[in-house]
Amino acid sequence: MARLRHFAVCVRDLEAAAKFYGTVFDLKEVGRETIKLGSAIYMSDGVINLALLNFAGDEGAGVKDAKNFIGSNHFGFQVDDLAEAQRRIEAAGGTFYFDLGSEREGNFERKFKDPDGIVFDISHHGWVGTDSYKKKG
Repeated sequence: MARLRHFAVCVRDLEAAAKFYGTVFDLKEVGRETIKLGSAIYMSDGVINLALLNFAGDEGAGVKDAKNFIGSNHFGFQVDDLAEAQRRIEAAGGTFYFDLGSEREGNFERKFKDPDGIVFDISHHGWVGTDSYKKKG
């Protein structure tokens, strides 16, 4: 069974966006990260992970001019079996995009594009701050 547990939006100012969503919706900051692709602040209500993103460039963003793009970027489903989910995605016309993170460390997403080119990801372990997150170790 798949569970919708992750949304990612590109914002102009990570700190301002985190303050806004924390103040308005009482979301809690559950993590931060800066990697080659860009920076993120992760917020959660305890069930869903909201990733606030700033891309460093176009790599991995799925959009042109990612540094200036603002809005929805992708969403994610937690799945019980990555291989089976990938088989079903590809059988239905989805295409593999790239892997992000390390499955061994638990912070891992396998990214795809649907037939319209919309980016989404799947994760076996889930996202920090969600009710079904499975921490490695």
